[in-house]
Amino acid sequence: MGEDGNTSTFNISYTNFFLVGFPGFREWRPLLVLPLTFLYVTVISANALVIHTVVAQRSLHQPMYMLIALLLAVNICAATAVMPKMLEGFVHYANPISLHSCLAQMFFIYFTLLLDYNLLLAMALDRYVAICHPLRYTDLMTSHLLGVLAILALTRSLGVAVPLVVLTSQARFCRTMVIPHFTCEYIALLSIACGDLTFNNRLGLAMRLVTVTFDLALLGTFYTRIIYAAFRISSGGARAKALHTCGSHLLVILTIYLSGLSTSIVFRVAKTVSQDVQNLLSAIYLLLPGTLNPVIYGVRTREIRQHVEKMLFSKISSQEVGEKPERMQNMRGNCQGERTLST
Repeated sequence: MGEDGNTSTFNISYTNFFLVGFPGFREWRPLLVLPLTFLYVTVISANALVIHTVVAQRSLHQPMYMLIALLLAVNICAATAVMPKMLEGFVHYANPISLHSCLAQMFFIYFTLLLDYNLLLAMALDRYVAICHPLRYTDLMTSHLLGVLAILALTRSLGVAVPLVVLTSQARFCRTMVIPHFTCEYIALLSIACGDLTFNNRLGLAMRLVTVTFDLALLGTFYTRIIYAAFRISSGGARAKALHTCGSHLLVILTIYLSGLSTSIVFRVAKTVSQDVQNLLSAIYLLLPGTLNPVIYGVRTREIRQHVEKMLFSKISSQEVGEKPERMQNMRGNCQGERTLST
């Protein structure tokens, strides 16, 4: 061993690990499987319901609603990248995972999170054109522009996620085989790596700061102009609708960015915070958007809410209509039986 008491001098690099999330709740971890499974099913179902509503209703085939559907589809992918392995870890205390699987999971986590950021920018652009330049909206927000925005979102997400994964794959993991986390996050992997990690830490921090700073600057510019233009609308109803729509987008933006910033601050600054608290903040950061976004857009967006209610109530009424002939037939059978007995 080296003087520091670890095995870094032997040039060992583990390629198989054990994910151990929430180590302080070892006895209670199996009890979390049922509520987390329910949460996962709810996330998938709620997001899928809103996506199905947008796709099925031709009146919702507009840029704003299609971008909402894309955002919720990304939520499903993000939850699926995290939850199955997380649930498996709660069943087995030490959840085995290979380095390649860990890197693949890390890629999908950050790729989907960055897609969230990019789609929020596209939605801000859509609202900016709709409210600040309403007469040119149909000419500017075309399917061609949406395709270009989708390509830019994918390129930008890949441009950040791929370097993080490649750089992490070149590190040596010699401290331990145990990752004190329920998922393969960048900082969790660096915590078990050895050697000089200054560049890795600086690159990760720089990418986060540049991405968040650039996005928040653009979002702030867009929504400042939007709110200013909305208050200049003479019609009170149109003004209230514009502000209500922007309020839904701002709620989603605050949810995603505040949870992400709080997690980064705790990981990098508060060294005395327990591992369980760090895990909890990561779970909120990764799963909260997928939980709240369909509720925010499904409840606050009137057009989507009306179609969802209409679809659900129509199914209930159709079931009741189908049950009525069966009840009538049963009643006739009972009456015939009573007449037979009376004779």
